[in-house]
Amino acid sequence: MPAVLVHGVPDTPEMWAPVVGRLARDDVVCPRLPGFGCPIPDGFGCTKDEYADWLIGELVAIGGPIDLVGHDWGSLLAQRVATTRPELLRSWVLADGAVSEVFRWHELVTQWQTPDVGEQIMELMTPEAVAAALGEAGHPDPAGAAGRADDPMKRAILGLYRSAVDIAVEWTPPPGVETPPALVLWGARDPYGPPAYGRAAAERVGAPFRELDAGHWAPAERPAESAAALDEFWSGC
Repeated sequence: MPAVLVHGVPDTPEMWAPVVGRLARDDVVCPRLPGFGCPIPDGFGCTKDEYADWLIGELVAIGGPIDLVGHDWGSLLAQRVATTRPELLRSWVLADGAVSEVFRWHELVTQWQTPDVGEQIMELMTPEAVAAALGEAGHPDPAGAAGRADDPMKRAILGLYRSAVDIAVEWTPPPGVETPPALVLWGARDPYGPPAYGRAAAERVGAPFRELDAGHWAPAERPAESAAALDEFWSGC
């Protein structure tokens, strides 16, 4: 019964290291999204549905039932899996990423989604510029994350977000959808999505909501608290 922790944008599995080292279990897998510190497979268009299908394939290969945890885009993918393929999971956890009727993309995403504008922004995203922006946003390892934001990742980011303009309509689960036990964690000071996004998603599936004194990268910013919350949640599943 492994735990699978899925990173988001613009991260890689390294972001989970502070949390994994504090968990009371050793059956943890941190997959790497295609294009995020690895090549983009031939024919892979980096759309949200392709990433969801990819994650489903990874979970099937790992075997379960699985305790799935996601952050940012990893959280959106975890939500999608939990509400469309619940038989793969024992439990699921969202962190700073969830769609619902109140969800809206933030300004940088709308710029990435705009043809030509997104490409121009990516050209300006040098390691120094990315590190500065991530640092201002509260990323716990801005230099490390910026150093891994290469050209394949930038292409993957544009493809992913441009496929998700209407994600709130297309991926918000219907009211009363039945899923395995869930938990929602959220940074109180998340500059990209307010805690209201997490509360709405939690209410939709009857999950507890826990607000952390952190920004967007709540699990990595508060690794001890996050690990304790996960261990407690899993012990009750």
